[in-house]
Amino acid sequence: MSSLPKAGDFLGHPKGLFLLFGTEMWERFGYYGMRAILVLYLVAIVQEGGFGWSNADALSLYGTFTMAVYITPLFGGWLADNVLGQRKAIIIGGLLMAAGHFTMGIPHSMLAGQEENVFYIGLALLCMGNGLFKPNISTMVGDLYKEGDQRRDGAFTIFYMGINLGGALGPLVAGFAAASMGWQYGFIVAGIGMLISVAMQVALSNKYLGDIGVIPAAKLAQSQSNSDVKVPLTKVETDRIKVIFTMSVFSIIFWMGFEQAGGLMNLFANDYTDRTLFNFEIPASWFQSLNSIFIIVFAPLVAIIWLKLDKREPNSPVKFAIALVFLALGFITMILALMTQGQGDTLQISMMWLVLFYLFHTLGELCLSPIGLSMVSKLAPLRLASMLMGIWFLCTAVANKIAGFVGSFLGEGEEALDNALGIFIGLGATAVLSAVIMYLLSDKLVKWMHGAEGQHEPHTHEHILAEELEVVAEKP
Repeated sequence: MSSLPKAGDFLGHPKGLFLLFGTEMWERFGYYGMRAILVLYLVAIVQEGGFGWSNADALSLYGTFTMAVYITPLFGGWLADNVLGQRKAIIIGGLLMAAGHFTMGIPHSMLAGQEENVFYIGLALLCMGNGLFKPNISTMVGDLYKEGDQRRDGAFTIFYMGINLGGALGPLVAGFAAASMGWQYGFIVAGIGMLISVAMQVALSNKYLGDIGVIPAAKLAQSQSNSDVKVPLTKVETDRIKVIFTMSVFSIIFWMGFEQAGGLMNLFANDYTDRTLFNFEIPASWFQSLNSIFIIVFAPLVAIIWLKLDKREPNSPVKFAIALVFLALGFITMILALMTQGQGDTLQISMMWLVLFYLFHTLGELCLSPIGLSMVSKLAPLRLASMLMGIWFLCTAVANKIAGFVGSFLGEGEEALDNALGIFIGLGATAVLSAVIMYLLSDKLVKWMHGAEGQHEPHTHEHILAEELEVVAEKP
Protein backbone atom coordinates (compact mmCIF):
# COMPACT_ATOMS: atom_id res chain seq x y z
CA MET A 1 0.00 0.00 0.00
CA SER A 2 1.09 3.60 -0.61
CA SER A 3 2.65 5.29 2.39
CA LEU A 4 0.30 7.67 4.14
CA PRO A 5 1.24 11.39 3.99
CA LYS A 6 2.61 13.07 7.13
CA ALA A 7 0.87 16.40 6.62
CA GLY A 8 -1.06 16.07 9.87
CA ASP A 9 -4.76 15.92 10.70
CA PHE A 10 -7.59 18.44 10.57
CA LEU A 11 -10.87 17.85 12.42
CA GLY A 12 -9.68 14.33 13.19
CA HIS A 13 -8.98 13.37 9.55
CA PRO A 14 -5.90 13.56 7.29
CA LYS A 15 -5.58 16.96 5.60
CA GLY A 16 -5.47 15.13 2.28
CA LEU A 17 -9.17 14.36 2.73
CA PHE A 18 -9.96 18.07 2.53
CA LEU A 19 -7.85 18.49 -0.61
CA LEU A 20 -9.86 15.70 -2.23
CA PHE A 21 -12.99 17.37 -0.82
CA GLY A 22 -12.13 20.62 -2.63
CA THR A 23 -11.05 18.91 -5.85
CA GLU A 24 -14.30 16.98 -6.03
CA MET A 25 -16.38 20.00 -4.97
CA TRP A 26 -15.29 22.11 -7.92
CA GLU A 27 -15.63 19.21 -10.36
CA ARG A 28 -19.20 18.62 -9.14
CA PHE A 29 -19.85 22.39 -9.35
CA GLY A 30 -19.12 22.10 -13.06
CA TYR A 31 -20.96 18.85 -13.69
CA TYR A 32 -24.14 19.66 -11.76
CA GLY A 33 -24.21 23.20 -13.11
CA MET A 34 -24.12 21.80 -16.64
CA ARG A 35 -26.62 19.03 -15.83
CA ALA A 36 -29.15 21.47 -14.36
CA ILE A 37 -29.50 23.36 -17.63
CA LEU A 38 -28.90 20.56 -20.15
CA VAL A 39 -32.48 19.32 -20.71
CA LEU A 40 -33.91 22.85 -20.47
CA TYR A 41 -31.40 23.97 -23.12
CA LEU A 42 -32.37 21.12 -25.43
CA VAL A 43 -36.14 21.84 -25.26
CA ALA A 44 -35.80 25.66 -25.43
CA ILE A 45 -36.96 27.04 -28.74
CA VAL A 46 -34.32 28.03 -31.30
CA GLN A 47 -35.23 31.71 -30.94
CA GLU A 48 -34.20 31.46 -27.28
CA GLY A 49 -30.86 29.85 -28.13
CA GLY A 50 -31.91 26.23 -27.61
CA PHE A 51 -32.38 23.30 -30.00
CA GLY A 52 -36.18 23.07 -29.87
CA TRP A 53 -36.25 19.32 -29.16
CA SER A 54 -39.30 17.46 -27.84
CA ASN A 55 -39.43 16.34 -24.19
CA ALA A 56 -39.00 12.70 -25.27
CA ASP A 57 -35.92 13.39 -27.41
CA ALA A 58 -34.32 15.57 -24.74
CA LEU A 59 -34.89 13.00 -21.98
CA SER A 60 -33.61 10.17 -24.19
CA LEU A 61 -30.40 12.09 -24.92
CA TYR A 62 -30.08 12.97 -21.24
CA GLY A 63 -30.35 9.30 -20.30
CA THR A 64 -27.75 8.29 -22.88
CA PHE A 65 -25.34 11.01 -21.76
CA THR A 66 -25.63 10.26 -18.05
CA MET A 67 -25.26 6.54 -18.81
CA ALA A 68 -22.01 7.28 -20.65
CA VAL A 69 -20.85 9.46 -17.74
CA TYR A 70 -21.08 6.44 -15.45
CA ILE A 71 -19.88 3.77 -17.89
CA THR A 72 -16.57 5.44 -18.67
CA PRO A 73 -15.29 5.10 -15.05
CA LEU A 74 -14.99 1.36 -15.71
CA PHE A 75 -12.36 2.04 -18.39
CA GLY A 76 -10.86 4.97 -16.53
CA GLY A 77 -10.47 2.83 -13.43
CA TRP A 78 -8.63 0.16 -15.43
CA LEU A 79 -6.29 2.74 -17.00
CA ALA A 80 -5.50 4.20 -13.58
CA ASP A 81 -4.95 0.78 -11.99
CA ASN A 82 -2.65 -0.47 -14.75
CA VAL A 83 -1.12 2.47 -16.64
CA LEU A 84 -1.56 6.02 -15.39
CA GLY A 85 -1.98 5.91 -11.62
CA GLN A 86 -4.86 7.71 -9.98
CA ARG A 87 -3.23 11.13 -9.72
CA LYS A 88 -2.42 11.46 -13.44
CA ALA A 89 -5.85 10.09 -14.34
CA ILE A 90 -7.56 12.79 -12.26
CA ILE A 91 -5.60 15.64 -13.85
CA ILE A 92 -6.01 14.40 -17.43
CA GLY A 93 -9.71 13.74 -16.79
CA GLY A 94 -10.23 17.19 -15.32
CA LEU A 95 -8.66 18.91 -18.33
CA LEU A 96 -10.82 16.89 -20.72
CA MET A 97 -13.96 17.85 -18.79
CA ALA A 98 -13.02 21.52 -18.80
CA ALA A 99 -12.55 21.30 -22.57
CA GLY A 100 -15.99 19.70 -22.86
CA HIS A 101 -17.71 22.46 -20.87
CA PHE A 102 -16.01 25.21 -22.87
CA THR A 103 -16.82 23.49 -26.18
CA MET A 104 -20.51 23.46 -25.23
CA GLY A 105 -20.14 27.14 -24.32
CA ILE A 106 -19.21 28.24 -27.85
CA PRO A 107 -21.97 30.66 -29.05
CA HIS A 108 -24.23 29.33 -31.80
CA SER A 109 -23.45 32.40 -33.89
CA MET A 110 -19.85 31.17 -34.28
CA LEU A 111 -20.74 27.66 -35.42
CA ALA A 112 -22.55 28.25 -38.77
CA GLY A 113 -24.88 25.25 -38.82
CA GLN A 114 -22.58 22.95 -36.83
CA GLU A 115 -24.23 23.65 -33.47
CA GLU A 116 -25.36 20.10 -32.75
CA ASN A 117 -22.11 18.49 -33.96
CA VAL A 118 -20.04 20.72 -31.68
CA PHE A 119 -22.49 20.06 -28.84
CA TYR A 120 -21.94 16.30 -29.22
CA ILE A 121 -18.16 16.79 -29.22
CA GLY A 122 -18.48 18.65 -25.92
CA LEU A 123 -20.55 15.83 -24.43
CA ALA A 124 -17.99 13.24 -25.61
CA LEU A 125 -15.13 15.15 -23.95
CA LEU A 126 -17.13 15.34 -20.72
CA CYS A 127 -17.77 11.60 -20.75
CA MET A 128 -14.12 10.67 -21.38
CA GLY A 129 -12.82 13.08 -18.77
CA ASN A 130 -15.32 11.94 -16.19
CA GLY A 131 -14.27 8.33 -16.75
CA LEU A 132 -10.72 9.15 -15.70
CA PHE A 133 -11.70 11.44 -12.84
CA LYS A 134 -14.63 9.89 -11.01
CA PRO A 135 -13.56 6.39 -9.85
CA ASN A 136 -10.05 7.42 -8.94
CA ILE A 137 -10.69 10.31 -6.60
CA SER A 138 -13.19 8.20 -4.64
CA THR A 139 -10.65 5.38 -4.32
CA MET A 140 -7.98 7.79 -3.07
CA VAL A 141 -10.21 8.78 -0.15
CA GLY A 142 -10.14 5.19 1.05
CA ASP A 143 -6.36 5.02 0.58
CA LEU A 144 -5.90 7.75 3.20
CA TYR A 145 -6.87 5.26 5.93
CA LYS A 146 -5.31 2.03 7.11
CA GLU A 147 -7.20 -1.26 7.19
CA GLY A 148 -9.79 -1.25 9.99
CA ASP A 149 -9.68 2.53 10.58
CA GLN A 150 -13.14 3.36 11.94
CA ARG A 151 -12.92 6.90 10.52
CA ARG A 152 -13.37 5.66 6.96
CA ASP A 153 -17.20 5.86 6.78
CA GLY A 154 -17.09 9.30 8.37
CA ALA A 155 -14.48 10.36 5.82
CA PHE A 156 -16.73 9.37 2.95
CA THR A 157 -19.61 11.30 4.49
CA ILE A 158 -17.39 14.42 4.71
CA PHE A 159 -16.20 13.81 1.15
CA TYR A 160 -19.81 13.44 0.07
CA MET A 161 -20.56 16.84 1.56
CA GLY A 162 -17.88 18.27 -0.74
CA ILE A 163 -19.60 16.67 -3.70
CA ASN A 164 -22.87 18.25 -2.67
CA LEU A 165 -21.51 21.67 -1.82
CA GLY A 166 -20.43 21.81 -5.45
CA GLY A 167 -23.74 20.26 -6.46
CA ALA A 168 -25.62 23.02 -4.62
CA LEU A 169 -23.61 25.94 -5.97
CA GLY A 170 -23.32 24.73 -9.57
CA PRO A 171 -27.03 24.85 -10.54
CA LEU A 172 -27.49 28.19 -8.76
CA VAL A 173 -24.56 29.92 -10.46
CA ALA A 174 -24.75 28.22 -13.87
CA GLY A 175 -28.55 28.40 -13.85
CA PHE A 176 -28.46 32.14 -13.09
CA ALA A 177 -25.83 32.73 -15.79
CA ALA A 178 -27.88 30.77 -18.33
CA ALA A 179 -31.14 32.55 -17.43
CA SER A 180 -29.70 36.05 -17.38
CA MET A 181 -27.02 35.96 -20.10
CA GLY A 182 -27.72 32.94 -22.29
CA TRP A 183 -27.29 29.16 -22.21
CA GLN A 184 -23.63 29.20 -23.30
CA TYR A 185 -22.62 31.28 -20.29
CA GLY A 186 -23.95 28.54 -18.02
CA PHE A 187 -21.62 26.03 -19.69
CA ILE A 188 -18.67 28.44 -19.46
CA VAL A 189 -19.24 28.86 -15.71
CA ALA A 190 -19.14 25.06 -15.40
CA GLY A 191 -15.80 24.97 -17.24
CA ILE A 192 -14.28 27.53 -14.90
CA GLY A 193 -15.23 25.37 -11.92
CA MET A 194 -13.48 22.40 -13.52
CA LEU A 195 -10.26 24.36 -14.07
CA ILE A 196 -10.21 25.35 -10.38
CA SER A 197 -10.51 21.64 -9.47
CA VAL A 198 -7.50 20.70 -11.61
CA ALA A 199 -5.43 23.63 -10.29
CA MET A 200 -5.99 22.51 -6.68
CA GLN A 201 -4.90 18.97 -7.45
CA VAL A 202 -1.77 20.04 -9.34
CA ALA A 203 -0.68 22.55 -6.70
CA LEU A 204 -1.35 20.68 -3.46
CA SER A 205 -1.43 16.92 -4.05
CA ASN A 206 2.29 16.25 -3.39
CA LYS A 207 2.09 18.00 -0.01
CA TYR A 208 -1.14 16.51 1.29
CA LEU A 209 -1.42 13.13 -0.46
CA GLY A 210 2.19 11.96 -0.35
CA ASP A 211 2.67 9.19 -2.90
CA ILE A 212 -0.97 8.01 -2.76
CA GLY A 213 -2.22 7.48 -6.30
CA VAL A 214 1.15 7.99 -8.00
CA ILE A 215 1.94 4.33 -8.76
CA PRO A 216 -0.76 2.33 -10.59
CA ALA A 217 -2.48 0.06 -8.05
CA ALA A 218 -1.86 -3.15 -10.01
CA LYS A 219 1.88 -2.42 -10.17
CA LEU A 220 1.91 -1.53 -6.48
CA ALA A 221 0.19 -4.79 -5.54
CA GLN A 222 2.61 -6.77 -7.69
CA SER A 223 5.61 -5.04 -6.11
CA GLN A 224 4.39 -6.15 -2.69
CA SER A 225 4.14 -9.74 -3.82
CA ASN A 226 7.07 -12.14 -3.51
CA SER A 227 6.23 -13.67 -6.86
CA ASP A 228 5.95 -12.44 -10.42
CA VAL A 229 2.91 -14.68 -10.82
CA LYS A 230 -0.46 -13.03 -10.27
CA VAL A 231 -1.97 -14.42 -7.08
CA PRO A 232 -5.52 -15.75 -7.61
CA LEU A 233 -8.38 -14.32 -5.59
CA THR A 234 -8.98 -15.98 -2.23
CA LYS A 235 -12.41 -17.17 -1.07
CA VAL A 236 -12.71 -14.15 1.24
CA GLU A 237 -11.93 -11.77 -1.63
CA THR A 238 -14.36 -13.60 -3.92
CA ASP A 239 -17.16 -13.40 -1.36
CA ARG A 240 -16.52 -9.70 -0.83
CA ILE A 241 -16.63 -9.08 -4.58
CA LYS A 242 -20.00 -10.88 -4.66
CA VAL A 243 -21.27 -8.38 -2.10
CA ILE A 244 -20.07 -5.48 -4.25
CA PHE A 245 -21.84 -6.88 -7.31
CA THR A 246 -25.08 -7.66 -5.45
CA MET A 247 -25.39 -4.26 -3.81
CA SER A 248 -24.34 -2.50 -7.00
CA VAL A 249 -27.19 -4.22 -8.86
CA PHE A 250 -29.70 -3.11 -6.22
CA SER A 251 -28.34 0.41 -6.47
CA ILE A 252 -29.68 0.44 -10.06
CA ILE A 253 -33.24 0.56 -8.70
CA PHE A 254 -32.42 3.51 -6.46
CA TRP A 255 -30.60 5.55 -9.10
CA MET A 256 -33.26 4.78 -11.75
CA GLY A 257 -35.74 6.68 -9.60
CA PHE A 258 -33.35 9.23 -8.15
CA GLU A 259 -32.01 10.34 -11.54
CA GLN A 260 -35.44 11.48 -12.68
CA ALA A 261 -34.30 14.70 -11.00
CA GLY A 262 -32.26 16.12 -13.87
CA GLY A 263 -34.69 14.96 -16.55
CA LEU A 264 -38.39 14.41 -15.91
CA MET A 265 -38.47 16.42 -12.66
CA ASN A 266 -36.54 19.27 -14.27
CA LEU A 267 -39.22 19.55 -16.97
CA PHE A 268 -41.96 19.13 -14.34
CA ALA A 269 -40.52 22.05 -12.39
CA ASN A 270 -40.33 24.13 -15.57
CA ASP A 271 -43.82 23.40 -16.95
CA TYR A 272 -46.11 22.36 -14.09
CA THR A 273 -44.84 24.10 -10.95
CA ASP A 274 -45.72 27.52 -9.58
CA ARG A 275 -42.22 28.96 -9.21
CA THR A 276 -43.20 32.50 -8.20
CA LEU A 277 -41.89 33.69 -4.84
CA PHE A 278 -42.27 37.35 -3.77
CA ASN A 279 -42.89 38.35 -7.42
CA PHE A 280 -39.66 36.61 -8.49
CA GLU A 281 -39.83 33.60 -10.80
CA ILE A 282 -37.34 31.04 -9.59
CA PRO A 283 -35.42 29.40 -12.49
CA ALA A 284 -36.41 25.75 -12.86
CA SER A 285 -32.72 24.79 -12.78
CA TRP A 286 -32.42 26.05 -9.20
CA PHE A 287 -34.50 23.13 -7.92
CA GLN A 288 -31.54 20.92 -8.86
CA SER A 289 -29.70 22.47 -5.92
CA LEU A 290 -32.23 21.24 -3.35
CA ASN A 291 -30.76 17.74 -3.19
CA SER A 292 -27.25 19.03 -2.51
CA ILE A 293 -28.42 21.65 -0.01
CA PHE A 294 -30.34 18.99 1.92
CA ILE A 295 -27.26 16.77 1.96
CA ILE A 296 -25.14 19.55 3.43
CA VAL A 297 -27.78 20.08 6.13
CA PHE A 298 -28.61 16.45 6.90
CA ALA A 299 -25.33 14.56 6.27
CA PRO A 300 -23.88 15.51 9.70
CA LEU A 301 -27.17 14.57 11.38
CA VAL A 302 -27.24 11.18 9.67
CA ALA A 303 -23.60 10.58 10.65
CA ILE A 304 -24.46 11.45 14.28
CA ILE A 305 -27.45 9.08 14.22
CA TRP A 306 -25.25 6.20 13.02
CA LEU A 307 -22.73 7.04 15.76
CA LYS A 308 -25.38 7.23 18.51
CA LEU A 309 -26.87 3.90 17.47
CA ASP A 310 -23.45 2.30 18.01
CA LYS A 311 -23.96 -1.49 18.03
CA ARG A 312 -27.58 -1.05 16.91
CA GLU A 313 -26.48 0.74 13.74
CA PRO A 314 -28.00 -0.97 10.68
CA ASN A 315 -25.57 -2.86 8.48
CA SER A 316 -24.89 -1.63 4.95
CA PRO A 317 -27.52 -3.82 3.19
CA VAL A 318 -30.22 -2.66 5.63
CA LYS A 319 -29.18 0.94 4.98
CA PHE A 320 -29.69 0.22 1.28
CA ALA A 321 -33.22 -1.05 2.06
CA ILE A 322 -33.95 2.12 4.05
CA ALA A 323 -32.74 4.19 1.09
CA LEU A 324 -35.22 2.43 -1.20
CA VAL A 325 -38.06 3.18 1.25
CA PHE A 326 -37.18 6.89 1.17
CA LEU A 327 -37.11 6.71 -2.64
CA ALA A 328 -40.66 5.35 -2.60
CA LEU A 329 -41.79 8.11 -0.20
CA GLY A 330 -40.55 10.72 -2.68
CA PHE A 331 -42.73 9.33 -5.45
CA ILE A 332 -45.70 8.97 -3.09
CA THR A 333 -45.32 12.71 -2.44
CA MET A 334 -45.63 13.48 -6.16
CA ILE A 335 -48.59 11.09 -6.51
CA LEU A 336 -50.37 13.02 -3.74
CA ALA A 337 -49.49 16.32 -5.42
CA LEU A 338 -51.11 15.28 -8.70
CA MET A 339 -54.13 13.63 -7.08
CA THR A 340 -54.93 16.54 -4.75
CA GLN A 341 -54.23 19.50 -7.02
CA GLY A 342 -56.21 18.41 -10.07
CA GLN A 343 -55.24 17.96 -13.70
CA GLY A 344 -55.09 19.99 -16.90
CA ASP A 345 -52.16 21.28 -18.96
CA THR A 346 -52.29 24.57 -17.02
CA LEU A 347 -51.78 22.82 -13.66
CA GLN A 348 -49.22 24.55 -11.45
CA ILE A 349 -48.50 22.59 -8.26
CA SER A 350 -46.98 24.18 -5.19
CA MET A 351 -43.21 24.27 -4.95
CA MET A 352 -43.46 22.61 -1.55
CA TRP A 353 -44.31 19.26 -3.17
CA LEU A 354 -41.00 19.36 -5.06
CA VAL A 355 -39.19 20.36 -1.88
CA LEU A 356 -40.61 17.30 -0.09
CA PHE A 357 -39.78 15.07 -3.07
CA TYR A 358 -36.13 16.12 -3.03
CA LEU A 359 -35.98 15.88 0.78
CA PHE A 360 -37.08 12.22 0.81
CA HIS A 361 -34.74 11.32 -2.04
CA THR A 362 -31.86 13.08 -0.32
CA LEU A 363 -32.41 11.09 2.88
CA GLY A 364 -32.38 7.96 0.75
CA GLU A 365 -29.18 9.00 -0.95
CA LEU A 366 -27.48 9.52 2.41
CA CYS A 367 -28.35 5.95 3.34
CA LEU A 368 -26.93 4.55 0.11
CA SER A 369 -24.32 6.52 -1.81
CA PRO A 370 -21.60 7.28 0.79
CA ILE A 371 -22.16 3.81 2.25
CA GLY A 372 -21.73 2.28 -1.20
CA LEU A 373 -18.50 4.16 -1.88
CA SER A 374 -17.11 3.12 1.49
CA MET A 375 -18.24 -0.47 0.94
CA VAL A 376 -16.33 -0.76 -2.34
CA SER A 377 -13.18 0.78 -0.89
CA LYS A 378 -13.08 -1.60 2.09
CA LEU A 379 -14.20 -4.79 0.33
CA ALA A 380 -12.31 -4.55 -2.97
CA PRO A 381 -8.86 -6.22 -3.26
CA LEU A 382 -6.15 -3.58 -3.75
CA ARG A 383 -5.28 -4.70 -7.29
CA LEU A 384 -8.93 -4.36 -8.37
CA ALA A 385 -9.95 -1.32 -6.31
CA SER A 386 -10.47 1.27 -9.04
CA MET A 387 -11.98 -1.23 -11.46
CA LEU A 388 -14.54 -2.38 -8.89
CA MET A 389 -15.31 1.25 -8.14
CA GLY A 390 -15.90 1.47 -11.88
CA ILE A 391 -18.37 -1.45 -11.61
CA TRP A 392 -20.27 0.52 -8.97
CA PHE A 393 -20.51 3.43 -11.39
CA LEU A 394 -21.33 1.08 -14.28
CA CYS A 395 -24.51 0.06 -12.48
CA THR A 396 -25.28 3.73 -11.98
CA ALA A 397 -24.80 4.14 -15.74
CA VAL A 398 -27.39 1.46 -16.46
CA ALA A 399 -29.74 3.16 -14.01
CA ASN A 400 -29.32 6.52 -15.75
CA LYS A 401 -30.16 5.09 -19.15
CA ILE A 402 -33.24 3.35 -17.74
CA ALA A 403 -34.19 6.61 -16.01
CA GLY A 404 -34.00 8.47 -19.33
CA PHE A 405 -36.00 5.74 -21.07
CA VAL A 406 -38.71 5.81 -18.39
CA GLY A 407 -38.79 9.60 -18.35
CA SER A 408 -39.15 9.75 -22.15
CA PHE A 409 -42.73 8.45 -21.75
CA LEU A 410 -43.66 11.82 -20.23
CA GLY A 411 -45.06 13.21 -23.48
CA GLU A 412 -46.38 16.74 -23.92
CA GLY A 413 -49.23 18.90 -22.57
CA GLU A 414 -52.10 17.42 -20.54
CA GLU A 415 -51.03 13.90 -21.55
CA ALA A 416 -47.75 14.51 -19.74
CA LEU A 417 -49.48 14.80 -16.37
CA ASP A 418 -51.33 11.49 -16.79
CA ASN A 419 -48.10 9.83 -17.90
CA ALA A 420 -46.16 11.37 -15.00
CA LEU A 421 -48.66 9.92 -12.51
CA GLY A 422 -48.19 6.45 -14.00
CA ILE A 423 -44.39 6.81 -13.91
CA PHE A 424 -44.45 7.90 -10.24
CA ILE A 425 -46.68 4.95 -9.26
CA GLY A 426 -44.48 2.44 -11.12
CA LEU A 427 -41.22 3.73 -9.66
CA GLY A 428 -42.63 3.91 -6.14
CA ALA A 429 -43.90 0.32 -6.24
CA THR A 430 -40.59 -0.94 -7.64
CA ALA A 431 -38.70 0.79 -4.83
CA VAL A 432 -40.85 -0.80 -2.11
CA LEU A 433 -40.47 -4.32 -3.55
CA SER A 434 -36.70 -3.91 -3.88
CA ALA A 435 -36.42 -2.67 -0.29
CA VAL A 436 -38.11 -5.83 0.99
CA ILE A 437 -35.81 -8.10 -1.05
CA MET A 438 -32.66 -6.27 0.07
CA TYR A 439 -33.73 -6.53 3.72
CA LEU A 440 -34.24 -10.28 3.37
CA LEU A 441 -30.76 -10.67 1.82
CA SER A 442 -28.95 -8.53 4.39
CA ASP A 443 -27.72 -11.27 6.76
CA LYS A 444 -26.26 -13.33 3.90
CA LEU A 445 -24.45 -10.32 2.48
CA VAL A 446 -22.94 -9.41 5.86
CA LYS A 447 -21.67 -12.99 6.20
CA TRP A 448 -19.94 -12.68 2.80
CA MET A 449 -18.16 -9.53 4.01
CA HIS A 450 -16.06 -11.67 6.40
CA GLY A 451 -15.77 -9.08 9.13
CA ALA A 452 -15.29 -5.97 6.98
CA GLU A 453 -18.68 -4.67 8.13
CA GLY A 454 -17.22 -4.36 11.62
CA GLN A 455 -20.43 -5.20 13.49
CA HIS A 456 -21.29 -8.89 13.37
CA GLU A 457 -17.71 -10.13 13.26
CA PRO A 458 -14.39 -8.68 14.50
CA HIS A 459 -12.98 -6.16 12.06
CA THR A 460 -9.24 -6.52 12.52
CA HIS A 461 -6.38 -7.17 10.19
CA GLU A 462 -5.37 -10.24 12.23
CA HIS A 463 -8.87 -11.73 12.02
CA ILE A 464 -9.07 -11.27 8.24
CA LEU A 465 -5.56 -12.69 7.80
CA ALA A 466 -6.54 -15.72 9.90
CA GLU A 467 -9.55 -16.28 7.66
CA GLU A 468 -7.38 -16.08 4.56
CA LEU A 469 -4.91 -18.62 5.97
CA GLU A 470 -7.77 -20.93 6.95
CA VAL A 471 -9.14 -20.83 3.42
CA VAL A 472 -5.69 -21.53 1.97
CA ALA A 473 -5.21 -24.43 4.38
CA GLU A 474 -8.51 -25.99 3.26
CA LYS A 475 -7.51 -26.00 -0.42
CA PRO A 476 -6.57 -29.43 -1.88
